[in-house]
Amino acid sequence: MSDTTAWNRDTDPTLGEVLITSEQLHTRIAELGAAITADYAGEAPLLVGVLKGAFMFMADLSRTIDLPVEFDFMAVSSYGSATKTSGVVRIVKDLDADLTGRHVLLVEDIIDSGLTLTYLRKNLTSRNPASLEVCALLARADTVERSDLRYVGFAIPDDFVLGFGLDVAERYRNLDEIRVYRGPS
Repeated sequence: MSDTTAWNRDTDPTLGEVLITSEQLHTRIAELGAAITADYAGEAPLLVGVLKGAFMFMADLSRTIDLPVEFDFMAVSSYGSATKTSGVVRIVKDLDADLTGRHVLLVEDIIDSGLTLTYLRKNLTSRNPASLEVCALLARADTVERSDLRYVGFAIPDDFVLGFGLDVAERYRNLDEIRVYRGPS
């Protein structure tokens, strides 16, 4: 039996306390979906997921939106495998869809410093969407107000977090909860 088959999230020293439970996530995502459904009534918004972290959130969110939605994805990098941003944002995978005249909802896993969000907003706005709003599962408490976010799941403290799509060096995305990271920086 290898170490990976014997892994136990409750004894892994890398994983700290549970910040947001699976139940809290699903309840809040349903509330966000209801708000988006009401706000975009009569429209077919394009959900743009920021890979890789937002994929689980976007999948669950889309199932709670009672409208015909379309999907596209982009991948950006500002962290690499580190726990601190490099300060440089670059597009790794661009969108396939034309945004002209579309109602675009940018779906993010976490708004940390706001650097990536600022870059993405400028980039996507230049593509002439009819509207561009942001739905973030998590946002640092100090960035919520200054980032002008339309939809936010949870405001969180400044801890590095894992789970529900968020990772460190590509690990822990599969956790069904949000946990604090206690490993090396």
